[in-house]
Amino acid sequence: MPNGDTHEIRDAIHVFVRLDSHEREVLNSRPFQRLRHIHQLALTYLVYPGATHKRFEHSLGVMELAGRVFDVVTNRANVTDEICRALPELNNESVKGYWRRVVRMAALCHDIGHLPFSHAAEAELLPDGWDHERLTRELIQSEEMRSIWTSITPPLRPADVVKLAIGPKKTKDLEFTNWEAILSEIIVGDAFGVDRMDYLLRDSHHVGVAYGKFDHYRLIDTLRILPTPPAGEKGDSQEPALGVEQGGIESAEALMLARYFMYSQVYFHPVRRIYDIHLKDFLKQWLSGGAFPIAVVRHLSLTDNEVTAAMLEAAFDDRKAGHDHARRIIRREHFKIVYERNPIDVRINPEAGKPVFDALAREFGAEAFRHDRYQQRGGPPDFPVRMRDGQVVSSLEISSTLNTVPVASIDYVFGNRSIADAASAWLKMHKGEVIGLKEEGVGNG
Repeated sequence: MPNGDTHEIRDAIHVFVRLDSHEREVLNSRPFQRLRHIHQLALTYLVYPGATHKRFEHSLGVMELAGRVFDVVTNRANVTDEICRALPELNNESVKGYWRRVVRMAALCHDIGHLPFSHAAEAELLPDGWDHERLTRELIQSEEMRSIWTSITPPLRPADVVKLAIGPKKTKDLEFTNWEAILSEIIVGDAFGVDRMDYLLRDSHHVGVAYGKFDHYRLIDTLRILPTPPAGEKGDSQEPALGVEQGGIESAEALMLARYFMYSQVYFHPVRRIYDIHLKDFLKQWLSGGAFPIAVVRHLSLTDNEVTAAMLEAAFDDRKAGHDHARRIIRREHFKIVYERNPIDVRINPEAGKPVFDALAREFGAEAFRHDRYQQRGGPPDFPVRMRDGQVVSSLEISSTLNTVPVASIDYVFGNRSIADAASAWLKMHKGEVIGLKEEGVGNG
């Protein structure tokens, strides 16, 4: 560690991540240290052995990238007079200094609400209205974290950290200025959020694939705050947004392609998906009341370690809650894939997996099967691009690549390995009549 107020941490992706003493206090807090024990990719290490990285190092990487992006897009040489008039915060160095600290702190804290094994079982195992973002918000505003925010000069407002860490989509009760919306976009934005940049780079590195790599150096260097192009020929430009110089459009395209390939090749890997399902089934039986706790103290006490220890015990003791599901994970006796969507089936029935699952459940018993249907959220990103002649246009106007990036989706049916071969044989004989059945809201054409 160097002398003074700066601390260095070696990182597999960014080489060094540098922190000041206040950021190091956050790093040493209980909510952040807990992330050392939360796998970034849940049980993916059972498929890709190198995928043992944690939310801890990812969050450090997000902070590093967020600081870089903030410095680029607020650099006076990169900001037009028009944008300075629209965002007066850019004209005040002390205000910029405050918000730079908030950006880095929010990036550092953006994942502290994650449950054990990250996203694997979140949707069905929290009370209505709760998700990891809401837990993050509770922790940012907790007594331990407030003591850090108030120790800084000037003190950080917890609500500011919440806004930038979570973004407007998940904090609809909070009002965002244009400035705050852009800063939150730096972290969690759909187009250029550094959360996505880091997890693509980091996940591909640890998994051992090249799909998630893109020229993030070039992309960050060409990011700008730009006026949104007018909606019509005679319309006025809208509020400022995060965009890119024309010279960075290929890097932006590469980011979106990297996301697609990581979803289709890694995140949607069928064995990875069935392990998540078995984990969810185990947790439903193991957790008290079949749900994760939402109280801060209880949340902080539960990590992957406790869940893994419970699964190891239950896998070899049929008296323990969740024995069958734990056995399938620990002893690698997971369900096997018996159906996977294909273009021919989709033309007949876009939701072919559901009638396949229903038919197999009727024939062999529902407990022997699991249906996994998921579609990647969001369409092509629409962001401003400043052309070399100074004109600002929509990314969708100039990039055919962005308009044609596929949406990754899956439709799997898994079966208990004891009957998987029989189920596959039965389905081969009956699939045409099964997926051709017209269901309510689903056509045959």
